[in-house]
Amino acid sequence: MENGSAAAPVPRVGVAVFLLKGKSVLLGRRRSPGAGNSTFALPGGHLEFGESFEECAAREVEEETGLEVDRTEFLTVTNNVFKEEPMPSHYVTIFMRAILADDDERVPQNLEPNKCDGWDWYNWDNLPTPLFWPLEKMVISGFNPLPSLS
Repeated sequence: MENGSAAAPVPRVGVAVFLLKGKSVLLGRRRSPGAGNSTFALPGGHLEFGESFEECAAREVEEETGLEVDRTEFLTVTNNVFKEEPMPSHYVTIFMRAILADDDERVPQNLEPNKCDGWDWYNWDNLPTPLFWPLEKMVISGFNPLPSLS
């Protein structure tokens, strides 16, 4: 920063996780003063320095829901620019797919109630609305996170 001017905004890296149980995906309703307030979104958060995508996905799911994941795999990446939010932002989002450890039947806990109203499982063919904009865009495009049976 020179002459008291603010630093230029920079893109951040987020990791979002399609946590699957059969044909259902875990979604929570966001509580955010910024982007996506009251929309349904996947668990996820910011990639930390030196962290792999897989490590970030597992850490974020456990921090937010108390659930442990077994396998994680890269699905896709999106480039999301939020120009009209109260605080404009730019996110490169890494989307991962994860399966519960040992096909765990535990109920997700809401470990960050200041950021989420709660978690629930939703059938991929019957998702709640409104969806968080990046997720909605993926659904409209026909993206399907469910593993193909081959």
